[in-house]
Amino acid sequence: MEHKDPYIGRMLDNRYEILERIGTGGMAVVYKAKCHRLNRLVAIKILKSDLAQDEDFRRRFNAESQAVAQLSHPNIVSVYDVSRGGDVEYIVMELIDGITLKQYMEKRGQLNWRESLHFITQIMRGLSHAHSRGIIHRDIKPQNVMVLRDGSVKVADFGIACLENAAQTLTQEALGSVHYISPEQARGDRIDARSDIYSAGVVLYEMLTGRLPFEGDSAVSVAIQHLSSVPLAPREINPDIPEQLELICLKAMAPDLDRRYPSADAMIADLEAFRKNPGVDLDFELSDLRPEEPDEPTQLLNTAPAQAVHRLPSREPVRQRDRRWEERYEDERPARLSGGKKAAVIACCSVAAVVVLFFLFRAIFSSFTPAAPDTYPVPDLRGMTVEQARDQADIVNGTFQILEAGSEASDTDVGLIVRQDPDPKTEKKGELPITIQVWVSAGEDVGTMLDLTTGMTYGQAVSSLRDLIEEYELVIQPENEAQTEYSEEVDAGLIISTTPAKGDELHKGDTITFVISKGPPTVPLINCEKQERSWAEDQLKNVLGLDVVVHEEASDTVQEGYIIRQNPAATTEVPAGSTVELWVSTGPETPSTGGEDSQVIMIPLPEDKETVKIEAFQDNMEIMNQTVDCARWAYTYPLTVYGSGTVYVEILVDGKVSPASQEVTFGGL
Repeated sequence: MEHKDPYIGRMLDNRYEILERIGTGGMAVVYKAKCHRLNRLVAIKILKSDLAQDEDFRRRFNAESQAVAQLSHPNIVSVYDVSRGGDVEYIVMELIDGITLKQYMEKRGQLNWRESLHFITQIMRGLSHAHSRGIIHRDIKPQNVMVLRDGSVKVADFGIACLENAAQTLTQEALGSVHYISPEQARGDRIDARSDIYSAGVVLYEMLTGRLPFEGDSAVSVAIQHLSSVPLAPREINPDIPEQLELICLKAMAPDLDRRYPSADAMIADLEAFRKNPGVDLDFELSDLRPEEPDEPTQLLNTAPAQAVHRLPSREPVRQRDRRWEERYEDERPARLSGGKKAAVIACCSVAAVVVLFFLFRAIFSSFTPAAPDTYPVPDLRGMTVEQARDQADIVNGTFQILEAGSEASDTDVGLIVRQDPDPKTEKKGELPITIQVWVSAGEDVGTMLDLTTGMTYGQAVSSLRDLIEEYELVIQPENEAQTEYSEEVDAGLIISTTPAKGDELHKGDTITFVISKGPPTVPLINCEKQERSWAEDQLKNVLGLDVVVHEEASDTVQEGYIIRQNPAATTEVPAGSTVELWVSTGPETPSTGGEDSQVIMIPLPEDKETVKIEAFQDNMEIMNQTVDCARWAYTYPLTVYGSGTVYVEILVDGKVSPASQEVTFGGL
């Protein structure tokens, strides 16, 4: 019966809900979880229980993880939180939508050098950021590098890698990591940032060649090879690898710390120089990277055989080695032979004699057979025109003849030979003249950039480019690195422009960059309610650059000349240059006079208050109920009343009857 995972469905720290398991490693289990506080999906790495019970390990785990949580870089998986929920030690990280570089290589096999350059440059940028803050990863390998859907990469497991290597022993369980460890790590010496550079060099070697530099049946045998062996040069495995990129890879993997890159930034500088000019002249050569020959003979260790490995040559004299083999077989020689064994020996000797006679007769009779035809080295015609090739000595003297087989796209100048069959410098024999087929350059194979400014999102644009990406090995700028701009014409999230632009030529290895719209520019609207009209109009027009439309409206609660309400409401984000409506108070609404007269009552206001509430009643009918600014009205408020005949006007200031209350006779003197 399937065992149910005890963590799935559990809530950590009343915040992280564990949803499902997504991976398992040697030290921890990784789960997909939901953060209910920030309403987002995260990845949670929970330490295995046996490690979580070690107090010293927990202390170091928290210290390392807290340091890593300070890292913030596009090429490093972000650590959001390091915590302990009950008996559970865990790290909260960003959830990556992608696969490991190891899985990517297993799917793709050997990567082309441009893709390898794209990945290693991002890995080194992430390492440079970490090293600048004093953090060494210690376990760089493809399993700890994530490849996202947009082609960007992120280095993972910084904090846990530090601890994993601190306690790791070179057993079969460590085989996945030991293929990438530096010689100083294998010796147990003190390490620094250059150890990460060595491991990154091994990752680059694997991407370029499709194989590891050292192989073995056990972790110990692989570790020993890092100490005592020299890997096969990448160009011997794949001649298509540019020579300068091979040099960069081998310098990163130099076993001598002083010959290795001193920093990630130094390696990035060479990678960038190579990217801009694959023929760049680096300031070192392959001979500068070779380890010095030791004074003492190198002792070969009895480990499992490695693939694609050149061992350092033994200086043991040949005769001494032969003598050791003779002594070994003398020790194994039996003291005497029984009768049955003697018969077997005689039979073996008879067979040996027959074999010797066979080869003797073959040697004698072979002298009477005709000699093998002569062989001829095939000349290298690449880089020549067909006319130049026909002027070569081997062609002129009739040893070879040229047959134009066709043309093909190439970075080489048009008309130059780019390929031939047979291959140059191979040996050919047969009747003369021997035919060499040649293919000439038709010029660089260029594509045409699509129009991605027709209302496409970043994801839709990348999907439209998929065929061109594969054909021309294009490098696509990650969405989080794309430039963004405000646009009145293009909706937010859509492509404004690309480089190269629509219709431009596409060359192999080109990088496609994007400008993405943020929508029209906006401004946050201020709150104008209960403010003076002049101030509100000045702020909206002159400070925020908005148009203003003013409406007048009577109000019993808002003082005349002050804003009653606005549209749009305050704090709303509005497009720059848009219109805001304001409603300005004209004071309390007065009854229709119908030809009636009016009089003004001067109401004294207290000088020790900033504002007061005025209520006025005309023959018990409320005609005013408003709070007024005492200083603005010079501490005397003019109240206009309308009517005919004689009326009584009662006035209350802050609830108290004002001495301004009086009878008013309209039409009188």
